[in-house]
Amino acid sequence: MSTEWTAQSSGTGEYAEVNGINLYYETHGTGRPMILLHGGLGSGEMFGPILPTFAENHQVIAVDLQGHGRTADIDRPLDIRLMADDIAALVDHLGLDRPDVVGYSLGGGIALHTAAKYPGKVRRLVATSAHVRRDAIPAEMLAQQGQVNAAAAEFMKDTPMYELYQRVAPRPEDFGRLLDKIGAAMAQDFDYSEEVRGLQVPTLIAAADADMAPPSHYVDVFKLLDGGLRDGGWMGEGRPKGGHALAILPGLTHYNIHDSPLWAATVLAFLDAQP
Repeated sequence: MSTEWTAQSSGTGEYAEVNGINLYYETHGTGRPMILLHGGLGSGEMFGPILPTFAENHQVIAVDLQGHGRTADIDRPLDIRLMADDIAALVDHLGLDRPDVVGYSLGGGIALHTAAKYPGKVRRLVATSAHVRRDAIPAEMLAQQGQVNAAAAEFMKDTPMYELYQRVAPRPEDFGRLLDKIGAAMAQDFDYSEEVRGLQVPTLIAAADADMAPPSHYVDVFKLLDGGLRDGGWMGEGRPKGGHALAILPGLTHYNIHDSPLWAATVLAFLDAQP
């Protein structure tokens, strides 16, 4: 089947049975494979405006994560570590040879854990707008996250997230269940600094200059990767040893970076750079 994302780009949609979940994904373009992971309450369609740019020279595999988009929920928590296992299983299912993994927000955390746990399955990693400590975001944002539950569904009926879910989800009535699970996941404390420090694949940490967490947090994440600790040198000899990079993109927020042409260009510049 085909699903229209934008006037310029359509993808072929299929399901893969992995880890007990019927995972939906769409394939766009040809070339070196790139797995693309969306943010919470969204789906692969979030990337519609920039998919043609990514798909021009890459085989883009846009996944609908557990309980999102066209992938029905299963009886387990929304845990990014478990969803990382899903992505690793999808890599095996599709027979991909070390694809690049690009994720935004929730998808950025999943991408990070996929690369951390399965370094042999990932060529390069892009983690965008994905803070690695719960306390990195302001207290007022944590308070808002604490209000995410099924009771909020009634107040979200005019939002793009609700409209998308009602249009494509296998069980549209599960939107409240998804809110409950996302709220429970966001309520858990976390610190993934050690996972970041142990990354073995070249990694781009990207964020908006007005993201959910401040730019200083993403600088701290870059420091965990040996970045920003010394002068880079005339020949780049002082850059991080693992080929890591940092991008703080101007004029963007957490809520529009994922379909920004500037973000797409930055991601491609990193993925297509010579090792």
